[in-house]
Amino acid sequence: MALYGAAAAVLSGLERGEGGLSGLVYGSRFPHTRQLYALVAETLRYSPVLEALLEGAALLRAERRLPLPLAKVLVYDLLFGKGLKCGGRWKALVRRHRARLEAELARLKVRRGVSRNEELLAPGPGAGPGAPCVPRYVRVNTLKTRVDDVVDFFKRQGYSFLGKAGSMEELRTLSGKKFLLDLHLPELLVFPPQTDFHDNRLYTSGHIILQDKASCLPAFLLSPVASSHVIDACAAPGNKTSHLAAILKNKGQIFAFDLDAKRLATMNTMLTRAGVTSFKLAQQDFLTVDPHDPKYSKVTYILLDPSCSGSALSAGMVNRLLVEEAAPSAERLQALAGFQRRVLSHALSFPAVQRLAYSTCSVHREENEDVVQAVLQEQGSAFRLVNVFPSWPCRGLATFPGAECCLRASPADTLTQGFFVAVLERCRDQAAVPSSLPASAEESLKQGEEMEPGAAPPKKRRRKKQRMLATPPPAPAAVTL
Repeated sequence: MALYGAAAAVLSGLERGEGGLSGLVYGSRFPHTRQLYALVAETLRYSPVLEALLEGAALLRAERRLPLPLAKVLVYDLLFGKGLKCGGRWKALVRRHRARLEAELARLKVRRGVSRNEELLAPGPGAGPGAPCVPRYVRVNTLKTRVDDVVDFFKRQGYSFLGKAGSMEELRTLSGKKFLLDLHLPELLVFPPQTDFHDNRLYTSGHIILQDKASCLPAFLLSPVASSHVIDACAAPGNKTSHLAAILKNKGQIFAFDLDAKRLATMNTMLTRAGVTSFKLAQQDFLTVDPHDPKYSKVTYILLDPSCSGSALSAGMVNRLLVEEAAPSAERLQALAGFQRRVLSHALSFPAVQRLAYSTCSVHREENEDVVQAVLQEQGSAFRLVNVFPSWPCRGLATFPGAECCLRASPADTLTQGFFVAVLERCRDQAAVPSSLPASAEESLKQGEEMEPGAAPPKKRRRKKQRMLATPPPAPAAVTL
């Protein structure tokens, strides 16, 4: 019952606007956070279907003591998941209605003209263009494998590789067992929204990372050179940290901070599974870190993704999470923005820092452009905005001169979760025209542009210690490709 109760509590917290999905999952007391996250995410994904089944089967009218969030979780696992494994009296209660629920599911499929459960998730005729469906993005973990090996693996699993995407429209119309190489990020594969890889061998072994495209932007645009010292200031749950390590090729050093011991423990497990070796975790508030501590004297890059309202996540991922969080109050926004200004100013006080990526999953200018503008004014001529990714279609709000250098992301414009990214660089004595992308990122994109459509990005052959998909690692033993 503990799993279902924890999942129902997370769903209730989302409905009350108490936080985002990741924050509520990692803030719960449930010990198996990956299992909890997967169950909640899938329940949310099936939420409209579950509501239709509950209404058609009249379950909540028959069982008035059964709360809606718990009913959704139980019915999801009964009909679409791995079957009810626990749940005590609630499991017995829902099982009594199993025949009625299965009959209602069969009627729903007939009404919608589908035969498979996943087809119930496709946008209906009334969805319209205002309800974009965000694809499933898969980042290839280059610490363990290569893009072309992952492509070959999925081909052997029956997927059809369509090559490199040439437009956003190709991503928008992706369906069935087809996938593409992303048109912007060279190590990102794109699958239809309904695709689930939580039980896939590549995911459980750390060869692929399930990470939204927008969430990949901060590390990609920061693009630290190999052997650099980097700070990930608000690091858990660790996807961006593992991305930084892949860009660094496990050379250099990553200092990762988070206050929550449980989140750090989960992050340590995740990074170890991903093959990350060049990191040091610290259970510490980044604002209390001394910039003049000798251990940080070589830190030249900082990735800063501070706590935020999460408004862009709940709005941008509506087709995946299917939940609307309450809009944050003006007081909460101001409190968050104040914290974000303090932590950004603190990050820029590290004496050797040359480049910083600031990001949030918020749509509010108070947490985005206003924070960047205030800190730039405070810094005087010490730092400047870099005009990152000029080809990116969604730019910062025109709230101050240069705000167009920032990036925004949204489901409608970029087919991603909502996001904001700004890259700041220390000004040199001799001013130069700010580069659009750091050199390594430019090179990655250039290689991608030179490829024939459908070809995976060229990669240097790894040394023998590189774990290739053709020769799976000894642990976990389940990965036999």
